[in-house]
Amino acid sequence: MRKQLRREHPDWHNAPVPSFTAPNARLLIVGLAPGKSGANRTGRPFTGDFAGRVLYKMLDEFGFSSGTYAENPDDGLRLCDCAITNAVACVPPLNKPTGAEISTCRPWLEKQLRSMKQLRAILALGRVAHESVVKLFSMPLRNAPFRHAAVHQLQDGILLFDSYHCSRYNIQTKRLNNDMLREVFSTVRQHIQTS
Repeated sequence: MRKQLRREHPDWHNAPVPSFTAPNARLLIVGLAPGKSGANRTGRPFTGDFAGRVLYKMLDEFGFSSGTYAENPDDGLRLCDCAITNAVACVPPLNKPTGAEISTCRPWLEKQLRSMKQLRAILALGRVAHESVVKLFSMPLRNAPFRHAAVHQLQDGILLFDSYHCSRYNIQTKRLNNDMLREVFSTVRQHIQTS
C-alpha cells in the first residue's frame, strides 16, 4: 500500500511514523496505526485526521499539550509530560493491520516504552493497542481484558488505562463520546499527579 501511496502522493510522509514525545514524559498514549491521509500524510501521530482532532483537544484540556493544534507537524504544538505512538508504525491496508504486522511492529513500541524512564501511565486507544502493551509486559491477556475505562496494574507502579479508540466510526456510532474520553483522561491525570 505504501508503494502505491508513494506513487500517488510523493509529497506525503509514506513511511513509518515516529513517536511524538515530550522530554521525560510520564504518559504514553498508544493508538492503532497511522491513518492513511492523517499521520501517513503528515508524519506525526494523530495529525491530520478526525481522531487527531478529538485526541489533541483532550490533550489540551488536561494540560498534556501547549500551543495550537493545526493538523500539521509544523503547527508548533508541543506535548507536555506525554508521548504518542502507535502499535503499528505504518499505514495498514484498509486500516486493519494483520496479526503479523502487529507482531512485526511490537519491537518499535517496546523501544519507545524502554526509552521512557519516567513512565507512570499508558493509555491504550483500542483493543489492538491494549493487547500490544499487555504482551510487551508478558501478561496473559485473560488477566488484563480490554474494556473501556478499565485500569490494569503492569509493573513498577505503571498503570495501563483503556479507552475505545477516538475514531470517527466510534464517535459517530456513539460507542465513544467526549464525556467518556474525558473521564478516562481525568483518571490518568489524577494517577500521574499522585504517583
